[in-house]
Amino acid sequence: MLTWLKSPASETQVTHGQRLWLYVLAIIIMILLVAPTLIVVPMSFSDSQYLEFPPETWSTRWYSHYLNSDEWMLATRTSFMAAFLTMLVATPMGVLAAYGLHASKVPFIRAAFVMLITPMMVPVVLIAVGAFYAYVKLQILYTMTGLVLAHSLLAIPLVLIVTGSALKSYDMNQEMAARSLGAARWKAFLTITLPQIRFAVVTSALLSFLASFDEVVIAMFISGGDNPTLTRSMFNALRDQIDPTIAAISTIMILVTTLMMALAQIFGRGKEG
Repeated sequence: MLTWLKSPASETQVTHGQRLWLYVLAIIIMILLVAPTLIVVPMSFSDSQYLEFPPETWSTRWYSHYLNSDEWMLATRTSFMAAFLTMLVATPMGVLAAYGLHASKVPFIRAAFVMLITPMMVPVVLIAVGAFYAYVKLQILYTMTGLVLAHSLLAIPLVLIVTGSALKSYDMNQEMAARSLGAARWKAFLTITLPQIRFAVVTSALLSFLASFDEVVIAMFISGGDNPTLTRSMFNALRDQIDPTIAAISTIMILVTTLMMALAQIFGRGKEG
């Protein structure tokens, strides 16, 4: 242990012992981030009528209640459909925007980038209120179309930032070489550029899906009727009554998120050497 503390932590002369405070701080932060999950998962297996930790009696009754509830199943289908469609809309639009900003040489390109990521800087509730009034005029309130459009507005900046960062480390001369040999720009992008930023695109698609799947503020304003989202239903269940079903749903959402992150790692880096 003493030998490890005295060994270099990097290429510099800083040792692990000198960085010990940083390791302790990182562990504390990780514990604080993981602790809610460690509490929610056991609560989902409680047999109590209320949220209880630790459970006195273990049961899967709330998973059965969730799977056999038409209301919860409708909300789940809506959330998955909205997240999937958001991913299909936001990912190509964000990738193309990032590529256009990276390849363009116009002087106001930085201002255009700031405009595109504005939804990340504006409070979400303001976007929700604006979308609500706009959708009333357009008659798309409580529709899947409106939900996907609003969620795409939040997801596109994520795609733009992740893909833009990948393009900064990409050598555009490779694409230029392909174009100089006669390849059309779209073909050069698809065959040369896109494969090399594949991991960023897959990660962006994952973030787009999760941005929609986990979003609750906008959903509270513009989803409902035949298209209630899972997060909206969970919020209402928590507000109106302490329903332990939300613990079971939260556990399932954690599993879905973890699975998607694993798939992104597998398919994103699968062919990288």
